[in-house]
Amino acid sequence: MPSPSSHLERLADVHRVARDRPYTAHAALRSVRQATDRGGAGYWDLVLEDASAKIPAKIWGDSRAFAEAATSELREDMVVKVMFTIGTYKDALQLTLLRIRSAADDEGWTVEAIRGEGFELIADLRCSTLVFDIETVPAVDPAALPEAIAKNLARTAERWHEGDEAKVMGLSPYFGKVVSLAIGDGDRAPEDQTITVLTVAPPKSESEAKSDAPVAELPSWIRPMSEAELLRSFWHLANHADLVVSYNGRGFDVPFLQVRSLVHDIAARVDLMSRPHSLRPHLDLYRLLGQGRAGSTSLDVVCWALGVPSPKIHMDGSQVGPAYARGEIEAIAEYNAADVRATIAVYQQVRDRLLTYRADW
Repeated sequence: MPSPSSHLERLADVHRVARDRPYTAHAALRSVRQATDRGGAGYWDLVLEDASAKIPAKIWGDSRAFAEAATSELREDMVVKVMFTIGTYKDALQLTLLRIRSAADDEGWTVEAIRGEGFELIADLRCSTLVFDIETVPAVDPAALPEAIAKNLARTAERWHEGDEAKVMGLSPYFGKVVSLAIGDGDRAPEDQTITVLTVAPPKSESEAKSDAPVAELPSWIRPMSEAELLRSFWHLANHADLVVSYNGRGFDVPFLQVRSLVHDIAARVDLMSRPHSLRPHLDLYRLLGQGRAGSTSLDVVCWALGVPSPKIHMDGSQVGPAYARGEIEAIAEYNAADVRATIAVYQQVRDRLLTYRADW
């Protein structure tokens, strides 16, 4: 009898002790492709994933799974039950599927096991080209810091930011936190674009907590949640996307999100930092247009040069912290959304005028 494996990440350990033994698991189809080998025989090239791992798989033409795949209408995002053996290809784990079928009616899996915690918060926001931007604020009271840490903060502020400790904290994932994540679909035309902002409400003061005054309702495009939920949401969306687009995401946003995820014990499920000169899976427009050099390559400058409306009309980054302290969540969300809207406009011009003609695109 094959043994069940509820999490794909366990397969690396299983492989060392039972290479040819069949196993079963539930997983989602990350990608599905039919192909033909050099001899003309057909096969299926798949990627299976669950909340723990993502692993390539093959269905060869002489297997029972090959006939099952042909009649199962396999498609991306479908949850399936598979029987497989475990092997390697070019020193990486690869599964050979012996059986495959839809798991839609099975009771042996849960959404959390397959998709991961918090998936339901953003299931409707997934897209192929994810454009994003974050806003951050100080998260700690300097007076409450240990003496050595407080001195380190003060030295850093004095050396780099004219003594502005709040600015240092807002720019550091160790002293700051993410309070707004704006996301958009880079493949949609500007007139069809809907920007959604995930936001973290400021903690209530003692007087506010005791007040019976009604809480102001946020518009539907703003989704309030905790910072931990926001972080999980980002990694879900980035994991699903074929391309993640940012403006200086390698220099600030992604490292900040990674460290905050570490602080919250959340897995950063996608590598968006390796291969800094690659266009995929993370296209940093700042790296592409500014070549990684400091200077007049801010998003505001690029928008001006390309005729894109500036996102800095009503607010800039230095005003986010004070606005958050005042509870101005909607104003921050609007500013964050404007950044993403501008990034999408720049991306689409770059895609159509530059990237289309690059061999590595």
